[in-house]
Amino acid sequence: MKAIVTVLGKDKIGITANVTGILANHGVNILDISQTIVQGYFTMIMLVDLEKLNVTFDELRDILDKKGKEIGLSIKIQLEEVFNSMHHV
Repeated sequence: MKAIVTVLGKDKIGITANVTGILANHGVNILDISQTIVQGYFTMIMLVDLEKLNVTFDELRDILDKKGKEIGLSIKIQLEEVFNSMHHV
């Protein structure tokens, strides 16, 4: 199963390390990643593989949401099928 992780917020040191560390600790493999900074705002999108996820999807979503609130970012995860359905024109 695959998912899309999005990260948005004011740029600061350690964003990538914080998010990828959480993913690694929970058995998530990053398949593709893109990030950029636009006028001081950090954006990142990742395609991840959840095959070896060691918590439930809902638990991972809550963990990422909590970390985002702690560090002042929006961190969201959606199953790939849901993401594709929402963004299909």
